[in-house]
Amino acid sequence: MTKSPWRIIFFGTPSFAIPSLKALIEGSDEVVGVVTQPDRPKGRGMRLSPSPVKELALKYGINLLQPEKVRDESFQESIKSLSPEIFVVVAFGQILPGSLIKVPKHGAINVHASLLPKYRGAAPIPWAILNGEDSTGVTIIMMDEGLDTGDILTQMEIQIEKDDTSHSLQEKLSVLGATLLMETIEIMKRGALNPKPQNHSNATYAPLLRKEDGHIDWRKRAEEIDRQVRAFNPWPGAFTKWNGKMLKIFKGETRRRETHAEPGTAIWVGLDFIEVETGDGTFLIKEVQLEGKKRISVRDFLCGNPIPHGTIFT
Repeated sequence: MTKSPWRIIFFGTPSFAIPSLKALIEGSDEVVGVVTQPDRPKGRGMRLSPSPVKELALKYGINLLQPEKVRDESFQESIKSLSPEIFVVVAFGQILPGSLIKVPKHGAINVHASLLPKYRGAAPIPWAILNGEDSTGVTIIMMDEGLDTGDILTQMEIQIEKDDTSHSLQEKLSVLGATLLMETIEIMKRGALNPKPQNHSNATYAPLLRKEDGHIDWRKRAEEIDRQVRAFNPWPGAFTKWNGKMLKIFKGETRRRETHAEPGTAIWVGLDFIEVETGDGTFLIKEVQLEGKKRISVRDFLCGNPIPHGTIFT
């Protein structure tokens, strides 16, 4: 048992990892290095942009590494030279090989945004919404060489609200993850952890979303379409086609009423919504982004784009 500060190397890339890294920096341990993905092209100009984790590391003057591949021997030697006692991995984006996991004497722990073994993989948050889960949470595991397969150290559950989007749920889980991370490290220091193997037979997977997966099939039930819209908000955006252009839908709600129009038909256009027939019930579109334009409310959209009753969205 030790009360002395641990030397931590943090692996992470997107904004989800920020609360955990901040908590470690402000805590009693020492973050001796941060590993994040190389700068990637973003935006219309496709300019190289740093990850949110890189920006935070630079702000605090922490030693930064950006390997293309964590398997490279030169990178692993750089890690060893920092004499880490534990790795903390939060949405890093590469799988750590066994040779790297074995470097710190206290191992490597991972903060994952699901109730493992459910939703292993890169996109647990949107898939939980897509599949209509009532709850999700954060799991901290002791890492092994598999994809989110390590023993469970701690776990915490929260409810998924009916209006939660991937963005709002990510915000909640990132904060929850940071809190649970700090508690877990303290329990580790006391030697009081009781790791539990995952039941691999109950494992499900959450692969990365593809842009084409956002295409709305209006023959689905209104509730399914609502989950798709929320799960794909903010990226890559659920969409339909109108006048030959992509129309992304970022907000809406379901309505239970019986009509007999073809799915995809605009059966009513109000001041701030477009009511569309689905395979079961109707869906009210409330916030959109037309191809090449900004994201706006339907009220503003209708000012320049009148939608007559009977319009078909495909």
